Amino acid sequence: MKDLDKRAFGGLVWLLASMGVLLFLPAWTLDYREAWIFLVVFSASVLAITLYLMKNDPRLLERRMHSGPGAEKEGSQKVIQFIATIAFIAVIVLPAMDHRFAWSVAPLYAVVAGDVFVALGMLVIFLVFKENTFASATIEVDSGQKVISSGPYALVRHPMYLGALIMLLGVAPALGSWFGLFAAIPLALVIVWRLLDEEEFLARSLPGYSEYRNKVKYRLVPFIW
Repeated sequence: MKDLDKRAFGGLVWLLASMGVLLFLPAWTLDYREAWIFLVVFSASVLAITLYLMKNDPRLLERRMHSGPGAEKEGSQKVIQFIATIAFIAVIVLPAMDHRFAWSVAPLYAVVAGDVFVALGMLVIFLVFKENTFASATIEVDSGQKVISSGPYALVRHPMYLGALIMLLGVAPALGSWFGLFAAIPLALVIVWRLLDEEEFLARSLPGYSEYRNKVKYRLVPFIW
């Protein structure tokens, strides 16, 4: 096995183990069916994407593995990523606490719909990765990078963030919680903040991006914004 593949699998195991701790420790029980199903849906999606990148685009896999506040070069993005990390933890922890203290209970249809949203969001992200080999986890312009205007990029300028928002909307109901949706609001706002800051950076740094921005009207949600 290649060193990159080993690191990718190690990162995946660490991610899933961390999410397990963030779910089951606040819930204070392993008897949390919705959390187990969510982890299966999420881990299967991430594993499928990882295996695809291992085989078809190892350079993108390498780019995606450098993430978080410390990996960002722009000062504003370091702040944004730090806040986003805290907000994402809240998105996981709050539904788990809701399960423990029974503040709200999402019905079965909402749980199923939530898992569908999680899978759908991951599918959108996968389509972005197929289309754009420069879809780094950090805000930067790589050598030889060009503007991508095909596939999902023909509909909105930031389809990966659209996929993240779709997944984000599904997490709380997938975990059996309505109350947990409140935690999604700050993270959604941080995603919009990151998007707007990224657009200004790309307009300055990536040739052709200003023209692409004029061509594709919608930033995040087709026909809305």
